[in-house]
Amino acid sequence: MKVNTQSINFIADIKLKDFIQKRFEKLNLFYDKIIQTDVYLKVENTSDKENKIFEAKIIVPGDTFVVKKQTKSFEEGADLVAASLERRLKKRKEKLRSHA
Repeated sequence: MKVNTQSINFIADIKLKDFIQKRFEKLNLFYDKIIQTDVYLKVENTSDKENKIFEAKIIVPGDTFVVKKQTKSFEEGADLVAASLERRLKKRKEKLRSHA
């Protein structure tokens, strides 16, 4: 699965992109019909420590999931967003199984 990563207001380094790629590849274990994954990384110009916004959009057949978190680091954001998406994908899979 290819994760399209876009960074806004800064340039993301290779280590961060690799971390995000590996973390989001694990989502295939929960739902294998993921069509596309887009990740948006944004830094807000505020004095607040939690100035990093991590947003992920996952497209699956018949649905789109979008999760957005504001955290201190992008790694923390990636973990929180991926965990939230795991729960959503599990729910979707269970829903599809119960209809079949």
